[in-house]
Amino acid sequence: MKCVLNDMANAPGQNVLKLLALGIVFHVIFIASVFDCYFTSPVVHGMNHYGSAHGEAKRLVLIVADGLRADLLFTPNGFAFSESSPTVVAPHLRSIAEERGAFGVSHTRVPTESRPGHVAIIGGMYEDVSAVTKGWKTNPVDFDSVFNQSSRTFSFGSPDILPMFAQGASPDKVLTWCYDEEAEDFTKDATALDNWVLDKLRALFQNASTDTTLNSQLRGDKVIFFLHLLGLDTTGHAYRPFSKEYMRNIQAVDNVVDDVENLVSQFYGDRETSYVFTADHGMSKIGNHGDGDPDNTRTPLIAWGKGVRGPLPDSTPSSHDVYSKPWNMTHLLRRDVSQADLAPLMATLIGINWPSNSVGVLPDIDPTRAGYLAPLEGEEALARYSLVNVKVLLEHYLVKHEMKAAHAIFYKPFDLLERKELGVPARMQKVTTIERLIAEGKWYDARRYSMELSEACLQGLRYLETYDRLLIRAIVIVAYLGWAAYTSISLLPPVTPLSASRKRAIDAAAIVVLLGFWAAFWVQKSPGTFYVYVAFPCYFWREFYSRGIPALRRCVSESSLTYRTLFAQLTVVISALQSMVLAYTHRSIWSVGFVVVGLLWPLSTWPSSWLSQNWKLLGLWCGSCIVTGVFPLLAVDKEESLPSILAGGGVMLLIGALHLYRSGQNVVDKSMQRSGVVQMGLIVAMMLVTSSSVMSLQAKAGLPRLNQIAAWFILASSSVCPFASKVRHPSPTSKIISFFLAFAVCFVVLSISVEGLFYSAYTCNLLLWIEVEALVRKPDAANGNGTVTDQQPSISYRFRVDDIRIALFFLFYVQVGFFGTGNVASISSFYLEPVYRLVPIFNPFLMAALLIFKIVCPYVILSVAFATLNARLHLPPFSLFLVALALTDGMTMTFFLNVTDTGSWLEIGQSISFFCITSLLLVWSAGICAAGEYLMGDTPVDCKSTKVD
Repeated sequence: MKCVLNDMANAPGQNVLKLLALGIVFHVIFIASVFDCYFTSPVVHGMNHYGSAHGEAKRLVLIVADGLRADLLFTPNGFAFSESSPTVVAPHLRSIAEERGAFGVSHTRVPTESRPGHVAIIGGMYEDVSAVTKGWKTNPVDFDSVFNQSSRTFSFGSPDILPMFAQGASPDKVLTWCYDEEAEDFTKDATALDNWVLDKLRALFQNASTDTTLNSQLRGDKVIFFLHLLGLDTTGHAYRPFSKEYMRNIQAVDNVVDDVENLVSQFYGDRETSYVFTADHGMSKIGNHGDGDPDNTRTPLIAWGKGVRGPLPDSTPSSHDVYSKPWNMTHLLRRDVSQADLAPLMATLIGINWPSNSVGVLPDIDPTRAGYLAPLEGEEALARYSLVNVKVLLEHYLVKHEMKAAHAIFYKPFDLLERKELGVPARMQKVTTIERLIAEGKWYDARRYSMELSEACLQGLRYLETYDRLLIRAIVIVAYLGWAAYTSISLLPPVTPLSASRKRAIDAAAIVVLLGFWAAFWVQKSPGTFYVYVAFPCYFWREFYSRGIPALRRCVSESSLTYRTLFAQLTVVISALQSMVLAYTHRSIWSVGFVVVGLLWPLSTWPSSWLSQNWKLLGLWCGSCIVTGVFPLLAVDKEESLPSILAGGGVMLLIGALHLYRSGQNVVDKSMQRSGVVQMGLIVAMMLVTSSSVMSLQAKAGLPRLNQIAAWFILASSSVCPFASKVRHPSPTSKIISFFLAFAVCFVVLSISVEGLFYSAYTCNLLLWIEVEALVRKPDAANGNGTVTDQQPSISYRFRVDDIRIALFFLFYVQVGFFGTGNVASISSFYLEPVYRLVPIFNPFLMAALLIFKIVCPYVILSVAFATLNARLHLPPFSLFLVALALTDGMTMTFFLNVTDTGSWLEIGQSISFFCITSLLLVWSAGICAAGEYLMGDTPVDCKSTKVD
């Protein structure tokens, strides 16, 4: 007898869909909690401006080489793999650092993207981490910048960066020259973008000879020139940093800097220009950025010109470490800064007000170390600049302090700045002391006091920005625990409803708690998200107390399990979840998981009769797990390999051919076979197109337009095929293979190496999992081949302890579907080379969509496989997933508590990535099951005969 997988119209199905929808909304909303808790926007308004009355130079030239790594700029023979590589790749910039300027490393923060990096350099502040998701070309909030404080800024470069500094600035204050977005073509020579910037600057100076207004603007004081050089970022994405293309682009940047100096010198004929050369972020060795990898956070900094000191001998102890010793510059002082420190440095050089939201610290505020300045007035000027730094930070702190004090209930001020000294706050007394020291000519002491007070101000700012952290953490943890409790209700047997009086008491308590929090939030003017955060746990725990606790008591009373057994099972579950947490940083654990699932589990728990009767299935299962478990052990840093891509395509074709051969012996309707042949033909066509595109791109001949059109057509046609086809599949395996072949083209055109092989192994492993679980659940009804007699599927669900194991296996497959393709738990671990076969011109959202599509494809197979497994075990739709749903947030809570905004940027970036990835994967798992039940809804399944408890 045959049965249909599900009936989505029944009432239980509707309740499950309601639970899934609520779970998705809950998890998506609570992803934002990590930013409300750990990374809030630093932007406030209403501060007074402070700055030095007179600058050291009349004008400033800021050159930002987008995506330039510090080590590849400074290290001699850094590109020794190339026969044509010079010993010094950037001789002009190196000569500046060695002979007439100051150099160091500018340390960026996550996310290491162009937009937040430029905000830190030019605005002196670190944006809310989540702002990177709000667009590359617009501002989530208006912020102040050194450009806005200049008399005029002339900027040249990318349309992705320049407009955001013109927006919100005074009218005609920031003038921009941008090339077209179409010019950002990853398949072409990106040095043309940098040369374009140079040509526009040259044209600007030439136009000034005939335009008196422009000439007057250019020759005024406090003028800034901003040159954004995007070539290195584009080249690094396309060819990776350790390539001769990246090397040549560094040489091009070096030539641009040399030419800019000559142009400025010829036009002005003076020595009143200061220069700052840096990068917004670095780049990982696989050609990506975004996370806290040290290669992404360490960028070069070179300053020279008017007002900037020359090179100094190295200090004792040495300013160099293992990172910079290969530069062969250990005889010179390396002066590192934080990226936001560049804004006050630039503002000081040309004597403008500092950006009002700046949290940068002038490198010269520390009297014990040399900074970057060489002011005409010497130590006195440095002391006065240090006082300006203190006033800017204090103003920033004061505005936030007054906002918090005006609204927070039981507000506790920051004691280090607010405790009373002689009847006035300590901050005021400290500023008075610094002013007195300056008046007395004690410059060293004034700088020392300024440094101490600036550190206290930054601590005070952090205190205020994290003031509500403990409360948010508590709400989030209670919410996640509440979700687990709420989900468990669906697993427990129904019981007699509570009495009306007791139910009213629970409802009243929940309402009182909710309104109490809302009132407190309203008084404190808390963000709107706080109201939403607290609503979820109130609802979850109300439902659990009303329905869950009575059901739990009944379940415990009727159960034969001992507390020792329950504790042992709970320990196993927690250990499994925490092992998956640990696997985010130790990918080999995924391989160990396959050994446990494929070998230890069957060999240690199956009766010997099962092993002897089903040795073929067991052998296939063990072999499949071992093969699939190899992929997490492979190196993450892969080179583009056309043979591996074609091998993956060949294996996918082989699987399709074997299925067609076996099904052709039993199926009378040949439409399914014709459909399979068409799908395999599309795979072959994509293999041919991809081979041509890869060879063309590797030869730097660009992406042929015909190849691009053909690739898009094949990808779209194949992906739509199983959804548009009216073929009736005789079995779930047939339909799963249809989906497998449909998305195989994605793993041809978007693969860089062995992803297609993993996709094939993963699919085969899931198909065998279905058979193994069906055997384990119904051993008394199965014969040696695992076939079964007929039986109607169950319409009700009763929880089994073994369902927890299946749910853990499911969560394991959810994680492996992501990590098995070579990704690591990082937002910059995705390869962009395959995307250029479809999108050669910079389009971040379309490129991200393609990467997400590639991630989604294995989950389509998991969804239909899990739905089939659910039916093979005679369970109502979503039954097994409900068990998994109660376990999912064991990982999420761990990652949430592990998020940090202190320590190295690698640690910060990874902690954010881990939480976001696990949250999104677990949210996605809900969609997996819903999609699987829908996609397999019309497919008949051989049902088993044993009665379900």
